[in-house]
Amino acid sequence: MDAVTTSTATAAVTTWRLDTANRTAVFASFDNGVPALVHFGTRLNSEERLETIAALSVPNISGGQLDPLVPLSLIPTAMTGWQGHPGFITHAGDPSAVPDLFLRTVDERDDNGLTFVVADRISQAAIEIAIRLYSDSELMSLTVFPLGDMADPFDWLALSIPVPPDMSRIVDHGGRWCGEFQRKESRFGIGQHVRESREGRSGHAHFPGITFMADSASKTDGHCMAVSLCWSGGHKIVAEQLPDGRRHVQLGIANDQPLNAWIRPIEIWLAWSNRGMNDLTHALTGKTRQTLPRKPQRPVHYNCWEAVYFRHNVDELKAIASMAAELGAERFVLDDGWFKGRDDDTTSLGDWVVDDDKFPEGLGPLVDHVRECGMEFGIWFEPEMVNKSSDLYAAHPDWVLGAQHQPAGRNQFVLDLSKPGVSEYLFDAISKIVEDHHVTYIKWDHNRVLTGGTPRQTHELYNLMRRLNDAHPQLEIESCASGGGRIDYGILHYTTRVWLSDSNDALERLRMQHEAGLWLPPEVQGSHVGPRVCHTSGRVFSMGFRAWVAAQRHMGFEMDPRELTEDERRMLRGVTDWYKANRDFLFSARYHRLESNDPEVLAELFVGADKGRFIAFKGQAGTSSAIAASAFLLSGIDADAIYRLRLINPEVVPSTTNRYTGSHLMSGAPIELSGRALMCGALRLPNAFPATMMVVEGERLDHPT
Repeated sequence: MDAVTTSTATAAVTTWRLDTANRTAVFASFDNGVPALVHFGTRLNSEERLETIAALSVPNISGGQLDPLVPLSLIPTAMTGWQGHPGFITHAGDPSAVPDLFLRTVDERDDNGLTFVVADRISQAAIEIAIRLYSDSELMSLTVFPLGDMADPFDWLALSIPVPPDMSRIVDHGGRWCGEFQRKESRFGIGQHVRESREGRSGHAHFPGITFMADSASKTDGHCMAVSLCWSGGHKIVAEQLPDGRRHVQLGIANDQPLNAWIRPIEIWLAWSNRGMNDLTHALTGKTRQTLPRKPQRPVHYNCWEAVYFRHNVDELKAIASMAAELGAERFVLDDGWFKGRDDDTTSLGDWVVDDDKFPEGLGPLVDHVRECGMEFGIWFEPEMVNKSSDLYAAHPDWVLGAQHQPAGRNQFVLDLSKPGVSEYLFDAISKIVEDHHVTYIKWDHNRVLTGGTPRQTHELYNLMRRLNDAHPQLEIESCASGGGRIDYGILHYTTRVWLSDSNDALERLRMQHEAGLWLPPEVQGSHVGPRVCHTSGRVFSMGFRAWVAAQRHMGFEMDPRELTEDERRMLRGVTDWYKANRDFLFSARYHRLESNDPEVLAELFVGADKGRFIAFKGQAGTSSAIAASAFLLSGIDADAIYRLRLINPEVVPSTTNRYTGSHLMSGAPIELSGRALMCGALRLPNAFPATMMVVEGERLDHPT
């Protein structure tokens, strides 16, 4: 069902509504002020009195407050009497310039959305707010954009989204290098909860999204809401509770300099659910898949970084490529170290020409060998960066972003993409390598934070990536920034994959992937089988665990294949073959994170569109506190169907486990259960050692026996 727009008006309140099959959004303008979002959630009746809903969104008058209390508009300002964080802050150099906004125009011609233009009564500066409610994902996008240059600079412009009163829990995802997407939960109290990244990219520590949950909400049930900023630069999130009890959240650009205008509209995605966080995931991932620049095939990667680092030798790389292909790799990625003089991380960034010493005949012989092995060829770039020890810096020291005396980061500096000639140079240099060597994939890295910079840097990055996508239809770009330092819905308009973390530690990956699954489709998350001894943690895991963790996402290898034992080789090849046979199903299925009832178990479920098939993963991180493994409830399957289930890797069941009577599941034999029983917790998988994965396939029976 397509979204529809209707509007009503009274003497003081004008309202508009957008509808899909299951959602309604209601906006209201009080006395021609900036519209407010007064309802977003379950679909309302067609005869609903919207003006009454709008009126009841404003609290009663009480002592010690202005008379009357004011609505929470999309851009609240102090001029109206709003006492919370303002949505529009002019430059601090002119404290008298407090915005006084009113609704200038409304465009209702689009059945799927609304466009409001609000203006300042004093300066006449105008701001456009565009809203769209998508019927397929039931996600709402809101964009804000200053129209033309503003005469007075401003420091902050953001839309305010009301947080429903039953959602007291605040869930953030952040972390650090090699520890991204850590879940952090807090609660509303009077005052502000602030998350901010000022490093010129979305950052490891602060994914630009936030979730609100009711006390009873879980992954599979209850009321919750997710909000995310589609932006790859510095950002700030403010969640606030006022003394009158109202709660709201603002998401906007963090910037060190006052602005007169933005280069592009800034978009926010908003999802609401009354059936737990999995519904949020379905809305967010459904919309993400639509924004990707192209539909990728998800070939198995081999990346040479943790095998050779900067030590590139043609014969050695050919031998590794042959072994990777035998293991099932379909794309060979040449990582850092291939370009002129690049023997360590102190030199050569910016000189995007092939190193003649390492590759005396150019990349051609290696690329030809890779293709003869049946693999595509991919390559690493870090386009936005430069070393001072480079030909590029010697020729253009003025291309560096920021002051000359700024500190280095990983021995490198940032190129100012807004300066004339910089983006053109990078486009030409990258395009030459892509065209000369039939490159189908770029790992696009970004290994240092910015010391200064404006939204224009991010805008120019988007422009450069868009030009490359348009010029090279076969090309896929992965966003990497020391791992997960630039993952957001803005960058996913131009890339088809994100490198979730520089950690190939399978246990760390298991947890990170599970939490990132709230926000990101499984197929955009690159996940590689690392070395036997993890290079970032020093831990050792079995090949089975490493391989199955990678097979949950876009699978690859990143180790020296010469270290593998015959048993490891056999296991890796087997899981890789399984991944190839099942990736089309996995990446078209509906993804569910399950409540495992055990903090050491991370369970996920992939359910086909017709509910005829599912694949369940039970990742055992550590030792469970209970003697027996907890049951977990499946979700999203056909309750009335009978499913035949099979544990496809029974070798992970400990030999000491008591093989209880009544089930042959642990030995790999099939069992049959109804969907209703599975959704009520009938599936109890056996105990498992830490750092193991169990994989269960289920298939609906047309004629149950």
